[in-house]
Amino acid sequence: MKISLTEFVTLDGVCQGPGSPDEDTSDGFTAGGWLVPHMDATFVQRASDWLDLADGLLLGRRTYQAFARDWPAITDPADPFAERMNTLPKYVVSNTLTEGTWHPTTVLRGDPARAVAELRARPGRELQIHGSARLGDALLAAGLVDTLRLVVAPTVLRTGRRLLTGPGAPSGLRLAHHEATPNGLLLLEYETTGQAPLGTYEGVAAFT
Repeated sequence: MKISLTEFVTLDGVCQGPGSPDEDTSDGFTAGGWLVPHMDATFVQRASDWLDLADGLLLGRRTYQAFARDWPAITDPADPFAERMNTLPKYVVSNTLTEGTWHPTTVLRGDPARAVAELRARPGRELQIHGSARLGDALLAAGLVDTLRLVVAPTVLRTGRRLLTGPGAPSGLRLAHHEATPNGLLLLEYETTGQAPLGTYEGVAAFT
């Protein structure tokens, strides 16, 4: 399976609390809910298209527990995501959880990179990380992420937890798809290419 990472971010890279003011108030964050004003039908359709590719969800403990609390409570048959989110296999990376409450769930204990590498070697389409920024960052640094999808909101917060700030070698990416929604969200899909190349600028001649 391929490992895909989907993250919502502001223009200044904040990924904390996109969905509501009380979604994630850790470290005194009070600017949550910044994605919601920009959501539109194009974004919802594209997010649904991405979820169609999933054979499972891969989550960190904090995101798993939030999802396990909220998604089972969404029973509206018209909701475009709830049935799939609730029925897809879930894999949660945690050395503190002993079992999952959001079925079907498998708890991955021990070294996260080794456990995810074993899943990645299985046949299938995508194992999708949604949120779980710390887990996604660590797996990208370990070379285990194949696709990175960013939903960039036209917002600058200047506060909050930022995406992809952990240690590791620079990661190379190739832009595979881009799209702007009517409400101003930028949808970017990248394929990973290994370690990022570095170079030296030598003037206009370097580009001819």
